[in-house]
Amino acid sequence: MKKLLLATHNRAKLQELKTGAAGLVSQSIKILSLSNLNITTEPEETGKTFEENALIKARYYAEKTGLPTIADDGGLEIEILDGEPGVKSKRWVGHEGTDEELITYTLKRLTGLPKQKRKAYLSVCLCYFDPKTKMTLCKQEKINGHIAEVPSGRPTNGYPFRALFVVDELGKYYDELTEEEHNKINHRLKALKRLINNIKYMLK
Repeated sequence: MKKLLLATHNRAKLQELKTGAAGLVSQSIKILSLSNLNITTEPEETGKTFEENALIKARYYAEKTGLPTIADDGGLEIEILDGEPGVKSKRWVGHEGTDEELITYTLKRLTGLPKQKRKAYLSVCLCYFDPKTKMTLCKQEKINGHIAEVPSGRPTNGYPFRALFVVDELGKYYDELTEEEHNKINHRLKALKRLINNIKYMLK
């Protein structure tokens, strides 16, 4: 049976990816996770873009396990700040920032700017790498939105930017979306669907 590794230590993200890859199971492709293989290590993410980091992770785990692997990377990009924080994410403030520090810093950088100059995107890139054929493929997606002038006030739980990002399509803070609304705009699932459409023939 052909196997595919979904390389993430994040349980919520893994569940999303498993949902998106469910169709492969019916093709007799076994979906594995890092926990299934007792892998706890992580590569150093030295990339300057989400694509570079996603590919670093896909290659690292594929070569470690010998399995074709999908990995992802993503985050917030603010247009007027030339795509920051981007891959800087939690270290945007110059160190490992708390949720509160990151929210405060983001709002400070955009002080006084009107809505049309607060455009932002939640971007993601998923990369596939096969260690045997060296086949590499990446797909990117993003959610259009803007940075609010005040946070939503909901608990951030390690995801500070969700309390600032307003989804333009729905006119709601990201962290206020219902499950149905989130599924509708889920950029990770959209990228995964496109990726799987391209690789499913290679996995048979």
